[in-house]
Amino acid sequence: MAADGLALPASRSGRAAYGFLIAGVAGAAAYLAGGAGLRSVLFGLMSLATILALIVGVRRNRPRYAAPWWYVLAAVVAFTGGAVLRLLLRTESGTGLAVAIPDALVVPGYVLLVVGIAAMLRRRRASRADPARMDAFLVAVCAVFAAWCFLIVPMLTAEPPKQLVQVVATCFPIFDTIVLAVVVQLLFIAGGRAPVLWLLGGAAVATFLGDLAYALNQAGTLTLAVTDEQFEAIFLLAFIFLGAAALHPSMRELTEPHANHVNRLGLGRTLGILLVAVAPTIAATIVPPTRWWDLAVRLLITIVLGAIIVVRIVRAHNAQARAQQAARKAERAERHRATHDALTDLPNRELLTETLAHWGDRPGAAAGEISLLFIDLDRFKDVNDKWGHPVGDELLESVGCRLRSLARDDDLICRIGGDEFVVAMASPAPGALADELAERVVGAFARPFPLSVGEVIITPSVGISRAAGATDPVELIRDADTAMYQAKEAGRNNVALFDREIRERVRHRIDIDQALRGALDRGELSVHYQPIIELQGAEPLLSGFEALVRWNHPEHGAISPVDFIPIAEDTGLIAPIGEWVLDTAVAQLAAWQRERPASAPELHVSVNVAVRQLRGDRLPTTVRRVLDSHRMPPEALWLEITESGAMADHANSMHTLTALSDLGITLCIDDFGTGHSSLSYLRLIPADIVKIDKSFVMGMTDQPSNEAIVRATIAMAKALGRRVVAEGVETAEQRDLLRALGADLAQGYLFGQPRPGDAEVGWLHWPPPDPPHPKAPEPRPPATDSR
Repeated sequence: MAADGLALPASRSGRAAYGFLIAGVAGAAAYLAGGAGLRSVLFGLMSLATILALIVGVRRNRPRYAAPWWYVLAAVVAFTGGAVLRLLLRTESGTGLAVAIPDALVVPGYVLLVVGIAAMLRRRRASRADPARMDAFLVAVCAVFAAWCFLIVPMLTAEPPKQLVQVVATCFPIFDTIVLAVVVQLLFIAGGRAPVLWLLGGAAVATFLGDLAYALNQAGTLTLAVTDEQFEAIFLLAFIFLGAAALHPSMRELTEPHANHVNRLGLGRTLGILLVAVAPTIAATIVPPTRWWDLAVRLLITIVLGAIIVVRIVRAHNAQARAQQAARKAERAERHRATHDALTDLPNRELLTETLAHWGDRPGAAAGEISLLFIDLDRFKDVNDKWGHPVGDELLESVGCRLRSLARDDDLICRIGGDEFVVAMASPAPGALADELAERVVGAFARPFPLSVGEVIITPSVGISRAAGATDPVELIRDADTAMYQAKEAGRNNVALFDREIRERVRHRIDIDQALRGALDRGELSVHYQPIIELQGAEPLLSGFEALVRWNHPEHGAISPVDFIPIAEDTGLIAPIGEWVLDTAVAQLAAWQRERPASAPELHVSVNVAVRQLRGDRLPTTVRRVLDSHRMPPEALWLEITESGAMADHANSMHTLTALSDLGITLCIDDFGTGHSSLSYLRLIPADIVKIDKSFVMGMTDQPSNEAIVRATIAMAKALGRRVVAEGVETAEQRDLLRALGADLAQGYLFGQPRPGDAEVGWLHWPPPDPPHPKAPEPRPPATDSR
């Protein structure tokens, strides 16, 4: 049987306690029915059994605070001693020493019992604000008042006067009332379902009934036909209940603090206080005072009762006020936690949204204009990666403090994400103030942030959005976020102002992103092939093709690779698209090889590889699988990697590139001249071919500097044993100059624009036609991206 707040161990039950209780009730019945000899034996056995049950119960259940139970044990020993003395002295007259000697043990027993039960209550209360102690005191004073009126005064005014020992006996019910009141308070605190409390309550009720009947007989107020054996049987039952309470496992938690104390005055407690308040009037009506000292004592007790009632009501009122204040404080704290960032204590996105909505709803000119600064920390991840998240948290706190020092008191500074901060401004003309604050933020971040690891410098990218009057807070935040990304694209550590063109670009980007996700499955992507020509032979000959992905949208038509390739790289779609292009290109090359005569030179196909594809071991595995499935040798495949991409994640990239090189794949550095373009980087990358970017090739006949760059690049590549491919060749003059400079291969519209694999490609014929190259370049279409 589980108790609310008094959970029992899974391996124990209350069977021992209930067995002891049943055996004790049977023993009490036998005590009443048996003779004098049997009663003496049973009394001794049951008293001893109760003492042993208390000892065994405490030892077996091991409560953390056992002192109250030792007080109860001492009380039972005192009661037993008094009862034994009373049995031994029963031949006396029933007064004098025959009563005084046993009571000399019984009275301390009551004191010990009250102390023990009260100690349980004191330990059980989770707070001193619990009113149980005051209520118990109130009941005790009321019991004293009742005992004075109905027991003590009749004995003091009796003719002939009663002996003192008889007067003392009438005080026992007062002790019992206190014990019963404390047990009731324990029941209230524990929820009323703890077995140990009901067993203690049974002991208190039995003791109270026995003492009340005994006191009434002694006082002569009410003569009851109750024998000494019946009195003793009632007290034996009280012993049995105490022993069973100690044996029950729930006693272990009885002295543990419990938080469900009651501070407010409920209906039951209010009615009880009202009953206590009218008790003197009821007593005066039933038993009017007959002596001046009786009246004085009654007045004194009434004053004490009134004072206790007033204190109890005031405490209840104060407790309720404190509870309401605590609830309001907790509500404010919860509201603060819900609307503020835990790390920096700055307002969060929720409070920002509420505040923007409130500013927008202000009437008339008070609404004004709202400006929003969206601040993102550039490369904040590097701080976490280098020093760990605790240092990153330090930096975020320092950023919050610095922003507070820069903004006005009326501005709202928020942290709405990991490294994202927002400053919201509202005034009749906050636009200029926002621009000025943004510049000051960029300037202030130039100063290092002093952290535990030393001084750390981090730069911000700031986006600004504005709205006049009522506006959608979510849209305003989104616009500032969009402007912030424009600032990042402009080189970071920058400020960008949102405008509608940015919004349209973002929407266009989102539309492309959404459409691109299903383009491959819908068959909207295709691969076009641009020929790569050998320059240094007697006649230019076909070496291979570069595979370029194209997207033909069913509604928007041809979408430039310049638009969708960066999005594919950002979203990770470049990986599945890249694998599909690789497989398609190798399959097309295999088909071309089968169509060409055996005497024709072997061709190759060149496929672009994105930075994301260089991470991990997937690309080498995919390349091997594709080549094996189409029965093509490794030499037939070229893979193009931009120099900046190869160096972005140097360790992973070098591992993947080395694995590809070990497979026999030809590696090309694409767009050389636009990235690092140094001899050291060219030496580090295991590439076989260098492709000169078309921006240098197309202008080298007009700009001497471009020719110098091309000349130096070819010389550098040759010095390292690399072959050179020139991109973007559109005129015969460019072709001839490249041949003279030593370029090995070339591609561009002079030789052919990218075409689908099933289109007629003159360069595929073998032997080649005469002349083997066109006299004039074909017209160049708008989309010229090399990917």
